[in-house]
Amino acid sequence: MLALSIPSPSQGVWHLGPLPIRGYALCIILGIIAAIWLSERRWKVRGGTYGEVQDIAIWAVPFGLVGARLYSLATDHDRYFGSGKAWWEPLAVWHGGLGIWGGVAFGALGAWLACRRKGIRFLVFADTVAPTLLVAQAIGRWGNWFNQELYGRPTKLPWGLEIDPSNWQCAVHGVQSDGNQCLKANGGPYEMGTLFHPTFLYECIWNLAGFALLLWLERRLRLGYGRVMALYVVIYTAGRFWIEYLRVDTVEYHFLGLRLNDWTSIVCFVGGLLFLWWSHRRHPGREASPYVDGRVPDSATDSPADPADVSEDETDDETTPATEPGGE
Repeated sequence: MLALSIPSPSQGVWHLGPLPIRGYALCIILGIIAAIWLSERRWKVRGGTYGEVQDIAIWAVPFGLVGARLYSLATDHDRYFGSGKAWWEPLAVWHGGLGIWGGVAFGALGAWLACRRKGIRFLVFADTVAPTLLVAQAIGRWGNWFNQELYGRPTKLPWGLEIDPSNWQCAVHGVQSDGNQCLKANGGPYEMGTLFHPTFLYECIWNLAGFALLLWLERRLRLGYGRVMALYVVIYTAGRFWIEYLRVDTVEYHFLGLRLNDWTSIVCFVGGLLFLWWSHRRHPGREASPYVDGRVPDSATDSPADPADVSEDETDDETTPATEPGGE
């Protein structure tokens, strides 16, 4: 082992009798638990009832996992289909392969459906959950460390990532072949002992810093009407762009020299900025209640925990006119 480097685990699976315990799955599960726990606390402060985040998560989490897998299947299908691939490989999420873009989109759809059923304003819920998604993603990225996948270019920096010698033949997307053939797909071949940029660690640090920044901006600017969620998109995609640019794992789609995920980051970044502008222009204040009129549960608080978070001229978004003076 090199004196200055980040080692990779020699294994990512442990067995309790016949039951396999996979590091990748543990990281995903821990990330989900952390996000739900933090969101429940934030939801209570926002004026909601404890337990509602868990109820909505019952919808959002399965939707998100399905969406994340579908995105990976659509954008990296050679990893799952073709000669030598088992028929069940598209279902083997424990091998990795969850696309965040599909996860967020489908997770939001599941949350929206659950919010409608419970009489909860979706944008309030989205603003509540948005910062905690960065925590979940920071934890989940360590699953790539256990799987020894999605690392960056070779580097001589002291925090370079080692790939365990026993895993060189499967360090990229589970390719089963000799070491050189596998590593050629990752821009190699590389000599044994080559260090790589630990992009999983870069994204973990970026996400935790983004979490702190998002909480500060939310409190300082008293953000509402989806602007916290939009800022989450802006912060995450800004980091994902440069981190994605470092990665050398094979991808099937390139446009104008950029990977598909880089273009997705650009589109989402611009979309987040546009939504911030539109939301601030349309709803400069913050919602007074997380519930739709007439749907407030008896156990909910009667008013927001911090009255200063609601602007004096704010109106309920259920009664806000569609066209304001000076508008269209």
